[in-house]
Amino acid sequence: MASLLNTVSSIRLSNAKTNRLRTRTVPPPISLSLARRRLTVRATETDANEAIKAEAPDKAPVASGSSFNQLLGIKGAKQETDKWKIRLQLTKPVTWPPLVWGVVCGAAASGNFHWTLDDVAKSIVCMLMSGPCLTGYTQTLNDWYDREIDAINEPYRPIPSGAISENEVITQIWVLLLGGLGLAGLLDVWAGHDFPTIFYLAIGGSLLSYIYSAPPLKLKQNGWLGNFALGASYISLPWWAGQALFGTLTPDIIVLTLLYSIAGLGIAIVNDFKSVEGDRALGLQSLPVAFGSETAKWICVGAIDVTQLSVAGYLLGAGKPFYALALLGLILPQVFFQFKYFLKDPVKYDVKYQASAQPFLILGLLVTALATSH
Repeated sequence: MASLLNTVSSIRLSNAKTNRLRTRTVPPPISLSLARRRLTVRATETDANEAIKAEAPDKAPVASGSSFNQLLGIKGAKQETDKWKIRLQLTKPVTWPPLVWGVVCGAAASGNFHWTLDDVAKSIVCMLMSGPCLTGYTQTLNDWYDREIDAINEPYRPIPSGAISENEVITQIWVLLLGGLGLAGLLDVWAGHDFPTIFYLAIGGSLLSYIYSAPPLKLKQNGWLGNFALGASYISLPWWAGQALFGTLTPDIIVLTLLYSIAGLGIAIVNDFKSVEGDRALGLQSLPVAFGSETAKWICVGAIDVTQLSVAGYLLGAGKPFYALALLGLILPQVFFQFKYFLKDPVKYDVKYQASAQPFLILGLLVTALATSH
């Protein structure tokens, strides 16, 4: 449910997209053979590849790189040789908190969570399923399918650098996937479900992760589909898991959270602006490429703001004016920071914008969850 179950904090929603292709078309991925072998970076391929190599990368690890960044799976990482640290790096722990928050929102929306040892233990297991297991599976899978492009653009990453073998990566993908599905089944039994709701949510989220990263569908190549898939993975799926664990997942909640996922789509677009040149070179239809950066900026903020205003209108129509007003109060500072940072320069100020605005968005999610529980 990584996808299922990776809300949105100041962490970027689309870290799954941090490895987006920046080069011209390369040979199709190697089949998932269990034969142990290592990737090697070709010295030369074409003039185009030579040009690309000259530009990338600008943040390769050095001896003085950050061990903390390495453990979180983000840029500026120290080159590591310890296999377990490398395995952790592939799962990108920095992307886990949004999924954990989604489970919290789902549990709050159920109206049946109590601060008992049993309920707390259930929620922790659900968070482990959503974050380390299924989000870890998603991130490792994404790196696997980007391995040949990373061998050109970011040859220092764990897979193309040979720091971890392909056989070990494949094993990690399967262990994380099966571990997440196993925890999902356990939660269904623990909750006394007649129908294994959480298990099927985990299956659906895992499938979504696969088609996001893997050919032939590879949703990440399409700005609309890929970003909405990210939004749903980080907002809807973990919410559904948390709510199904402690209560009943109803159609109105499914619709409401899918609507909220449009805001997630907007947040994912924020990360597309810095990859415009590479996406255009590869023919990837990110929204900044398809519509131009100026138009894409307004699509981005419109998706975020209009979605939240629509949810506030829903809450008002449902007879919950105080929750609607609280949500409106949390939208206003987001709009302020959009004009102060993002709309001025979405590349230069993307980190400042996300760090300033997204805390208000995730608090709005909790307000919405609490409103639906009453």
